[in-house]
Amino acid sequence: MMPLFGGATVLLLVMVLGVVGASSLLVERQRLYSLADGAAVFASENFDPAQVSRVNSRPRAPLTTNRVRQSAREFLQRVSSEGLDGVLLESAHTPDGWHAEVTLSSVWSPPGVSDFFPDTLRIRVEARAQTFLR
Repeated sequence: MMPLFGGATVLLLVMVLGVVGASSLLVERQRLYSLADGAAVFASENFDPAQVSRVNSRPRAPLTTNRVRQSAREFLQRVSSEGLDGVLLESAHTPDGWHAEVTLSSVWSPPGVSDFFPDTLRIRVEARAQTFLR
């Protein structure tokens, strides 16, 4: 009877650590995505007003990869990434002159140390924002 109780206890402990770890990973990913989304929006809105033109009767503000990258770096310097470890700007560019794409990564560590889960994991997210003028 005792080995059955011990086995059930170990299984329950592993399941609890798994749920806590998965929840922590999800929250960490959402926080990183929120940061990437903010950087993408900031970069998409940071254009040169002198270069605004009309294309098919719609205003267009062209983005450049250099400006998107510079804006994303500036945003990350201004905004606190407290609670996120090892935030890295992997890429920031514009594929078409309309959209800004920002890719960030950070290091996640599970709250409970276990042999069943990795010690650290690099999380990577990508956010995309569009310049919108009326």
